[in-house]
Amino acid sequence: MQDFLNILLASGKKGFELAFFVLMPIMVFMMAIMRVLDKKGVLRLIAIFTAPVLLIFGIPGLGVFAILQILLVSFAAPVSTFRIMDQDIDISDRKIAAALAAILTMSQANATLPLTVFGLNLPVTMLTSLVGGLLASFLTYKIFARNLADSVERGAAEEIKKEDDKQKTIQIIMAGAEEGFQLVLKAVPLFVLAVFMVNVLKAAGAITLMEKIFGPVLSLVGISGAAVLSIVTKYIAGGTAMMGATIPLIQDKAMTAVELNKIAGFTINPLDAVGVAVLVSSGKRVAAFVMPAIKGAIIGILFRGIIHLIIF
Repeated sequence: MQDFLNILLASGKKGFELAFFVLMPIMVFMMAIMRVLDKKGVLRLIAIFTAPVLLIFGIPGLGVFAILQILLVSFAAPVSTFRIMDQDIDISDRKIAAALAAILTMSQANATLPLTVFGLNLPVTMLTSLVGGLLASFLTYKIFARNLADSVERGAAEEIKKEDDKQKTIQIIMAGAEEGFQLVLKAVPLFVLAVFMVNVLKAAGAITLMEKIFGPVLSLVGISGAAVLSIVTKYIAGGTAMMGATIPLIQDKAMTAVELNKIAGFTINPLDAVGVAVLVSSGKRVAAFVMPAIKGAIIGILFRGIIHLIIF
């Protein structure tokens, strides 16, 4: 019983650290910035200029912000953009699903940038993220979400609306920051539960058992059994936890930089319990259409993973 309580308390502490020291600063800052850009009409203008290219893959114009945010900030940063898309009635359900599929496929900066120090090939990871993400969004838009409501894009003159809002900039910033804070609070229980599951699996010896089972299979593509811990941790507790489990393995020489790059295509993305939970917290419409997005993302991630195995 004491061991169980120790695991529970340690998981709670780790979950709160991830939420308040990793996620909170990012979300408060990004929501504040995104709200200012939205109120000043900047997002609307960028959406218009990028729409012709992104619409080929089913991604609305605002999707470019979500793409930049996940590649350059973190897995949680696109929540601010999805929050705006969720509330914009001019962006269809089908396009939201396609944009979500792309984000679920791409690599998050909060994992890629630190792991670059330990041998992760950043240019290749970024390139496969973009290609895999666009493939996922295209398949989601054309196949998996084809039954969802869609809309016809309007011209630029109709799309740009003058903001009739007398709020001062500081008021907009405070409102956005508060919104980001509330989003993080909703995600805290999911963080704690995900970390708790990983710790329970470790204590029960399930991780060791999986290393023995999947080790021979991984060895066929030049990956050691030690990578099982990184893979399992990623899909249960998220990319940040996966990074935390992987760095000690590399430092102890249980995993090489080549092995890290081999598994990167499959593991460095927000398609996991924590990542999905955080992204769907951005709004009801995003949460409602997550399944078509996940289907598209799975194919995009498999494509990325195969490319990484071929290159490395």
